Amino acid sequence: MTDQTPPTPRMSPKSSAKKPPAWLKPAIEFTPLGAFLVTWLTTKDLMLATAVVMVASFVAVIISFWVQRQIPWMPLMTAGIVGIFGGLTLYLADESFIKMKPSMINTMFAAILFGGLLIKKLPLKAVMGQALEMPDRAWKKLTIRTALFFLALAALNEFGWRTQDTDIWVYFRFPGLMLLTFGYFATQMPFMMRHGKEKPSS
Repeated sequence: MTDQTPPTPRMSPKSSAKKPPAWLKPAIEFTPLGAFLVTWLTTKDLMLATAVVMVASFVAVIISFWVQRQIPWMPLMTAGIVGIFGGLTLYLADESFIKMKPSMINTMFAAILFGGLLIKKLPLKAVMGQALEMPDRAWKKLTIRTALFFLALAALNEFGWRTQDTDIWVYFRFPGLMLLTFGYFATQMPFMMRHGKEKPSS
């Protein structure tokens, strides 16, 4: 790092609107994963850990709805996928279904991003645009990069669970995927700060 303070991206006037509590998003995202990991570490029972993450995911959706008073679509979709693959895992007593779940979620995210571009929409701008203004061409480039990153995560998860034992896969799942995601967005910060200084597209 240098002594020079990095430029601050232009902030949208919408960013002053009332936002949900700062704790809500990380709690919704990481509590189910944390519950899964703790259960696995203490029991080494993937079936029990699967049941726990299913319950925790739906509780997270309920808490998000109760706090925000609106349907949390992304957590709801994630909980739905957890419910489907977790349910198959428990019903068929087959661990492979819960291990496929991160692949399906990351593929879904990539499909949403690429699908948005196909219909001339910018999904990342819709999600992040209240806090950051950039030209549409920059949002498009960031969307493509992020979609490809999600596809890479899906492929990496498929390789991991098919070639490694469950212990290694669990640690790859959490905190491995989380650290990779944080690392990716950290590498995109210079791009966002650079283009955040430009006049946004109308």
